[in-house]
Amino acid sequence: CTKLFLMYKHQLLPMAGNAGREGDKPSLSDLTRVHLTNLDKVMFPALQITKQEVITYYIKMAPRMLPFLHNRPLTMHRYPGGIGGENFYEKDAPHGTPDYVDIFTRYAKTAGREVHFVLCNNLDTLIWLANLASLELHVTLSTAGAYDSPDLLLFDIDPEPPLSFDDAIDVAQSVRERLEDAGIQSYVKTSGKKGLHVVVPLSAGYRFEEIRAFAHTMGKHIARDTPHVVAEFPHSQDPGTIFIDYLQNAHGKTMAAPYSLRATDGATVSAPLRWEELKHGVRPEDFNIRTMLSGSEDPWRDIFDTRQTIGR
Repeated sequence: CTKLFLMYKHQLLPMAGNAGREGDKPSLSDLTRVHLTNLDKVMFPALQITKQEVITYYIKMAPRMLPFLHNRPLTMHRYPGGIGGENFYEKDAPHGTPDYVDIFTRYAKTAGREVHFVLCNNLDTLIWLANLASLELHVTLSTAGAYDSPDLLLFDIDPEPPLSFDDAIDVAQSVRERLEDAGIQSYVKTSGKKGLHVVVPLSAGYRFEEIRAFAHTMGKHIARDTPHVVAEFPHSQDPGTIFIDYLQNAHGKTMAAPYSLRATDGATVSAPLRWEELKHGVRPEDFNIRTMLSGSEDPWRDIFDTRQTIGR
């Protein structure tokens, strides 16, 4: 893995635009245990982005992603033929999963059987996931070691037309301000689609029912003061509303992982931001596979150093 990181900086990024040219070495296959396939397969037709470019993106983002993904059960959203084609969600590790991939097994009541979740705990696993055309990676709000106890609290904020992303920004800022009033620090990222995720890292010991009730109560307070905000699911898709979704704070629910690609025409990314960056005029499509490669610091680099308590 160390070799792959070092070689990335000097070799792999230039290669991404010159796949298959004679004399380009080392190749991706020389630097990983993953058996790579169909690197020329187009994953994002509108931009002609290939699987090799997707793998290269995830290698570049690995230093930021792996600490967050570590020991966190994954749901893969796979697109074997690229976006626009067949796609499916997969929780179980597929047949032939290699030995370097860590697995967490848990009985799922809804499925009535054991589920063998993938844990992305090393760079080869991240490359393997990209090679499976798992363009999107979704993670639980708890880790395998404390699966029943969330260490993240999520506010999922989505605008319904004719409201816009600017309106979602206003609501996200309201959530931030109310959390700050309670002495709680929060982090924000784009969902990669039409909305925003506000996330709070939690101290150990919470139950999902507690954090869901906390998020619901805050949503109701904001809805009371803001006419177009709704806090109840039956109104979540009413035109001209923004639902502060507290329901994702539940056992087994997931969110798009920070820096995960999303299956959109523009190859957007669920992009962590500094709160100061979140201003009117910012758009989800500003953060995509190409713009993120030129990013500088990681706004979420200290997220697990700021674990907090919320009202009980």
